[in-house]
Amino acid sequence: MGQDSNRGEKDLHDRGLEADLAAIRAQLRRRALLKLMGGAVALVLVGCGDEGEGASDPTPSPEGTVGLAATPAAVTVTPLPTEATPRSACTDAIPPETAGPFPADGSNGPNVLAQTGIVRHNIRSSFGISSTVAEGVPLTVRLQVVDTANGCRPLANAAVYLWHCDARGRYSVYELPGENYLRGVQPTDGEGWVTFETVFPGCYAGRWPHIHFEVYPDLERATSSANKVLTSQLALPRDVCERVYARGEYGNSARNLASLSLERDTIFRDGWQRQMATVSGDAESGYLATLVVGV
Repeated sequence: MGQDSNRGEKDLHDRGLEADLAAIRAQLRRRALLKLMGGAVALVLVGCGDEGEGASDPTPSPEGTVGLAATPAAVTVTPLPTEATPRSACTDAIPPETAGPFPADGSNGPNVLAQTGIVRHNIRSSFGISSTVAEGVPLTVRLQVVDTANGCRPLANAAVYLWHCDARGRYSVYELPGENYLRGVQPTDGEGWVTFETVFPGCYAGRWPHIHFEVYPDLERATSSANKVLTSQLALPRDVCERVYARGEYGNSARNLASLSLERDTIFRDGWQRQMATVSGDAESGYLATLVVGV
């Protein structure tokens, strides 16, 4: 896909990231107002209670998944701890890797980072140019970005651009010029976490199953690869991949995986320990993959 050739109606998609940022700021203002109003109501209720009879503490509602859209019912996301990341988990920064030939970050032509709609939690569907939803086993990806030079301090308000191939090993924008699914940007929360709802990527010939991502200083600068501070890749465990690739929508993925190993992979063969995601779940209800990303 050329940079602008398949963007659809120009008047809907030429405002770029500024439109996304405006929507996010408005949403945050609404959330802050609701939180303030909720606190005021709680104070009134406490003041009306009997001083001598303390009621039991209410059970707190579970934390929602961080993002701009609700988690689909097909995937159950287990809340992760928000306390400081153990030093042992991020003593060293994650190895930098190539962005590959299909980043769509402006480094080799197309730049989806400049398109309105790229800042999103659910990246299963295309936006702007199409509404196609990528098929495949549901996958929730949770990354925590931490500063290894400062005791693994979580990096709040950074931004992560994440992309990967579809179930049959094809990349949107390039191999599928009419689609831009399986690509998205999210800002990190106060504990450095980002969450993406996507599908489990397929395995194409010559490469171990993986997910690409770039880290940016903040959302405002996540518009061009020139501003990134890290490019790396997440690896997926063989046993999980084998269970997923038994499904029909994954085409030749099982056969491709059978001939591969991490030791011979062109990217991971120099060490994948800090890039291997922890994965839980099943192929019916979906998987959760988590990884600490030290920068």
